[in-house]
Amino acid sequence: MTAAVPDLTGKVAVVTGATGGMGQVIAAGLVRAGAHVLTVARDPARAHALRALLGAQANRLDVIPGDLSRRADVVTAAKSILDRHDRIHVLVNNAGAHFSEHRISADGVEMHIALDYLAAFGLTTLLDAALRRGGARVVNVASDTLNDTRQIKLAGKPRPATLDLTGVDDLAELNPAAGFAPFEAYARAKLMTVTAGYALARDLAADGVTVNALHPGIVATDIIDDLVPPLLRPMRTLIRRSLLTPAEGAQSATRIATDPAMADVTGRYFNRDKEASTPPVSHDPATQRKLLALSQNHFAG
Repeated sequence: MTAAVPDLTGKVAVVTGATGGMGQVIAAGLVRAGAHVLTVARDPARAHALRALLGAQANRLDVIPGDLSRRADVVTAAKSILDRHDRIHVLVNNAGAHFSEHRISADGVEMHIALDYLAAFGLTTLLDAALRRGGARVVNVASDTLNDTRQIKLAGKPRPATLDLTGVDDLAELNPAAGFAPFEAYARAKLMTVTAGYALARDLAADGVTVNALHPGIVATDIIDDLVPPLLRPMRTLIRRSLLTPAEGAQSATRIATDPAMADVTGRYFNRDKEASTPPVSHDPATQRKLLALSQNHFAG
């Protein structure tokens, strides 16, 4: 479903992961609709392609240097955004990656948790006041791997991602090296994004801020190369041809962020354009409270 993007003149949008793939399409679409877009890039030079794509409209794009897997960089990026704008109208948390080996961030947290979850949580909470003043729409790009962590789905029942925070005192305890399964670690981080998002949606609703998450479909991005099981890697090129293009994947995120019909929709999860369910643990109030507390402690440290 493709909807025209309304006039966004005078609006401010933050889009992470905008230097390539789906994020680049989302950011470019918002700029062309009149918005001023800010993005955070680990390698600002990669934004040259986006600037070239925008041509004369590139003056409405700001690139803030930062590695979103690092707590200090998330905090600094949020401060830089707030120094420039006191209102934010759109926040698309699109940055993410899949790591085929166990890696630890600069803050001692497993990398899927750091980049695929904490970056989005950090920006959303650190930009809280500006989002409230702008009556913003927050869109978290997730993955339906949270509903089924099987890489090859030929038989059997779906195997949802798990999130057991019992006895967990620090997010560094999640996705440990012992028994590390990359696909499940990735799915757990996406499940955490959705779980926290449900709680944040309730808190922000009083000020007209909406928080929704979506699976954009299986898009031919760099992440897909890592997610393809070893047995299927010889067919990777053929597989990519059957997937959505970044432009097709971007449509759902852009619609949720801008469509007037979505103005009052919050606390939902979408599989492309259709509302979908997420594992029961994501709706558990105790799990949500514990996750928020652990996440807030991470940024208070």
